[in-house]
Amino acid sequence: MSLLDLMSVSASGMQAQRLRAETIVENLANAETTRTPDGGPYKRKDVVLTSTDQLDAPFSAVFQSALSGGASGVAVSEILEDTRAPDQRYQPGHPDADAQGYVSFPHISPPEEMVDLMDASRNFEANTAAIAAVKDMISKSIDLLKI
Repeated sequence: MSLLDLMSVSASGMQAQRLRAETIVENLANAETTRTPDGGPYKRKDVVLTSTDQLDAPFSAVFQSALSGGASGVAVSEILEDTRAPDQRYQPGHPDADAQGYVSFPHISPPEEMVDLMDASRNFEANTAAIAAVKDMISKSIDLLKI
């Protein structure tokens, strides 16, 4: 695997974590949204990440590609919406209250979302550090060739 392949792997991880962080921030911003253009409360979204390797290949093919240095990375396979029924809170004065006075709110826990956001941020930083290390290796290699 070349150093440039390593940079592309880290770049794919950074791109995936950026999308994950954007989705988490969207969830946090809409934690109290009771009405959307589609009707009903906002639905929490989750990003599903997958490896860009072929997952259905036989073991020997995966082993050979690993030995030959085939680069892999991470990609966003889909963004899932929460399918659970919304939380019901009794707020009879709310404009979106039903006939019994209950309002539907999304299933979003701000503390859990913040932990997920910290995780996405740290994963992004780890990929940034990996790119910096590869950049240093390339720089040192060039310096060795000058002699």
